[in-house]
Amino acid sequence: MLQNQAVSSILIVDDDPGTVQMLGKMLSPLGELRFALSGQEALNLARAMPPDLVVLDAEMPGLNGFEVCQQFKRDRDLAHIPLIFVTSHSDTAMEVAGLSAGAVDFISKPLNPPLVIARVRMQLRLKYLTDGLRRAALTDSLTGVGNRRRFDEQVEKEWMRAVRIGESLSLLMIDIDYFKRYNDRYGHLAGDGCLRKVAEAISSVARRPADEVSRFGGEEFAMLLPHTDEAGARHIAAHVAQAVQDLQLAHEASPLCGGVVTVSVGATTANGTGVGGNDSQPPPASDIVARCDEALYEAKHAGRAQSAFLPLVFELEAGAQAAAKGPFDA
Repeated sequence: MLQNQAVSSILIVDDDPGTVQMLGKMLSPLGELRFALSGQEALNLARAMPPDLVVLDAEMPGLNGFEVCQQFKRDRDLAHIPLIFVTSHSDTAMEVAGLSAGAVDFISKPLNPPLVIARVRMQLRLKYLTDGLRRAALTDSLTGVGNRRRFDEQVEKEWMRAVRIGESLSLLMIDIDYFKRYNDRYGHLAGDGCLRKVAEAISSVARRPADEVSRFGGEEFAMLLPHTDEAGARHIAAHVAQAVQDLQLAHEASPLCGGVVTVSVGATTANGTGVGGNDSQPPPASDIVARCDEALYEAKHAGRAQSAFLPLVFELEAGAQAAAKGPFDA
């Protein structure tokens, strides 16, 4: 096992059970192993739970290794996963083809255990370092939650997933009330501390692994809630508003709730069922963000320190799409 690193997940793919068994014996000290005897099975396993590394036979019936590799690289959830080809061919043309398809390394049969272990270990270490750099690039340095880039990536990815499997996706937009007055009264260093505490309070409500909190910009945060329907979105929105108020952070420049820091929360839910069918493109994730922003405006317009929900209904007629406005709920 690599030191100072979480347990790695390795997917071994080969149509020969003997080779799978041999690779499994070699690589078991390096992480948790999963196995697939076909290219399609490998894709199914990876999409259900992306591995850290794939060791892949280049020549298999049905989907061969090159085709599997290409499908990985076309899938935004899998494109970052390194793949190592294993093949009985050692000619340059085969190696070039594998690297061109997106593989990171090429191992020839018969398998040399020390060489296989060394190459897999090196790719796992590179993946670990690359993931760390990616996390840093997608994290807001002040609050520790995701940054705007992270949010933009995740809302697009989760919306595509909701469309693919026909589930609901909910979004909250959260804005600290009268934050400019807070900075004017207490100073920007105190304002930074306030942002950190509010981010912690919001994150405490996001209890499921798939829930995602990001700093949208300035004093505004977003919470992405996959697999969450309208009732769930309403409940969590109210919970977020209460969690921040419960901090009892003094805000003497605010007329709300006895002079403590509060937030306004907008919420919306989009249902991916039946959206983007018949080869048509689904509505963009930006429509969900825009609708949630409208809900946030409603919460502010109603007096702040509360949540508002606006549903989002996509109507697709001859390729056209429109968001149907729903009732305001403070």
